[in-house]
Amino acid sequence: MFPVLKRTFRQLRLAVRGSAPADRFFARARGVIHVGANTGQERDLYWRHRLPVLWVEPIPEVFAMLQQHLVGYPGQRAVQRLVTHEDGAQCQFNVASNNGASSSILPLHQHKDIWPGVSYTRVLTLTSVTLPTLLREEGVDAGRYDTLVLDTQGSELLVLRGAEPLLGGLRFIKAEAPDFESYKGCCLLADLDAFLSARGFRELSKTNFAASDTGKKYYDVVYERSGATSA
Repeated sequence: MFPVLKRTFRQLRLAVRGSAPADRFFARARGVIHVGANTGQERDLYWRHRLPVLWVEPIPEVFAMLQQHLVGYPGQRAVQRLVTHEDGAQCQFNVASNNGASSSILPLHQHKDIWPGVSYTRVLTLTSVTLPTLLREEGVDAGRYDTLVLDTQGSELLVLRGAEPLLGGLRFIKAEAPDFESYKGCCLLADLDAFLSARGFRELSKTNFAASDTGKKYYDVVYERSGATSA
């Protein structure tokens, strides 16, 4: 029991210490597209900054909770889609036991080293869409949003590859990334750095929010496009 409690306290300590500085950039943002919404836990943060938000969540029952949570938040809209690097693919989407928070199209791998109690409970077959196609089909003006937040549990690089036509219009990208193979074949911190730096983004902040007893770490990383300014 003690190692589990110790790990939990470490995660809480890291989150409290680092979360506020990591989110300061939202004061300079114009609008947010949040892919991997879960139940919209960040809605108050976005509301405080008066940001329009497009939330994207694929799990039906989680999406229903998200819609309920957005009542009373004008300017925040949710769509139920699975975003990847391709349109029209049939994907096996694994739903996790922690209210869907760790759900992914990828198999769990070393995820248990930090969250040993999380497992997959069922599999959904979902049709994927790229972010540009989603915006077009939903009638969304991409120009309203200069910030992309990714919480897609290992598939962040796939989402970015599919969204490449939009990257030139973004100023900020925030993503979760591990330095170990939390999911089989997942996007690692080094992969994210390499992809975004090659497209003109530089690291603005990096916050370690969870760690294993053996030193494996998860980060919230914020990138800013070089030369980008507020409209």
